Amino acid sequence: MTPSIEQLTPKTTSNQAFNSKKKDKKKKKKNKLPKAEDQIEENVKQSHQENEEIQLKKSKKDKKKRKKEKENNEGESEEVNHDESGEESKKEKKKKKHKKQKKEEENGDSIETANGKEDSVQFDDKEKVVVSGKNAEEAKYAPLKSFSNSKLPKNVLDCCKCFSSPSPIQAHAWPFLLDGRDFIGIAKTGSGKTLAFGVPAMMHVLNQRNGKSSKGKNPLCLVLSPTRELAEQIFNVLCNAGQACDVKSVCLYGGTAKGPQISSLKSGVDIVIGTPGRLKDLMNMEVCQLNKVLDEADRMLDMGFEEDVRFILGKTCS
Repeated sequence: MTPSIEQLTPKTTSNQAFNSKKKDKKKKKKNKLPKAEDQIEENVKQSHQENEEIQLKKSKKDKKKRKKEKENNEGESEEVNHDESGEESKKEKKKKKHKKQKKEEENGDSIETANGKEDSVQFDDKEKVVVSGKNAEEAKYAPLKSFSNSKLPKNVLDCCKCFSSPSPIQAHAWPFLLDGRDFIGIAKTGSGKTLAFGVPAMMHVLNQRNGKSSKGKNPLCLVLSPTRELAEQIFNVLCNAGQACDVKSVCLYGGTAKGPQISSLKSGVDIVIGTPGRLKDLMNMEVCQLNKVLDEADRMLDMGFEEDVRFILGKTCS
């Protein structure tokens, strides 16, 4: 019985060995599969990590760009604020200078010029009027505060009844012109320039007439105008202003018939408003004689009327 047993044992051991080999192979195969899956998972994880790192880098770059933009914007805003503060400081300096000028004007300070002293006056808190000339600071040449201060007759001031007070050019011009002074006035359109010289002109006419009516062809006042349109405007103002005090005016300009103008001159006038060309023609015709006028010249020299103006003024009184 022993021999049979000895033969059986090796077979069983060999079977066991074969079976164990198969099991080992299976285990190896099983072990190989999870390794491949692990590698795939690791690769996926790595790719995720790389993507996250890239996104982090991008976000950092974006943050840096945003910071730079903010810094640039802040720098620009600081420059703008600096510029605004600089402008504000300039405005403050101008205000201070303006206050100083006001104080100097209130204290009666004046500036000496080549022609004399120069006084600057703030008028109605809007317009600054500068007056220069010989003895311009004297009290009698002080600007008028009301029409009554001029001490003119009521019929002469009737043309100003629609106004509450003299305009700046009127307030400063009347004291000089009523005193017989030569005067150059510069003012804006619509500021009352025509009455600024028109009212003193009417007073001159009334003083020269000595109560007589206007007769004959010898006017007592001349207003020269460079254009027909301006001559007509001045004529309308002076014609209306002279109605109350019986001061008559005539307008002489070219481009129209001379007959009506000659007849107006012959009927008797006090003030002639004319353009240089037509006026010279009528003077050559000896229809208009200006040897007693008070002249008021405008922009004729700049417009090429020098010869005509010289001729006309040569025929007027000194």
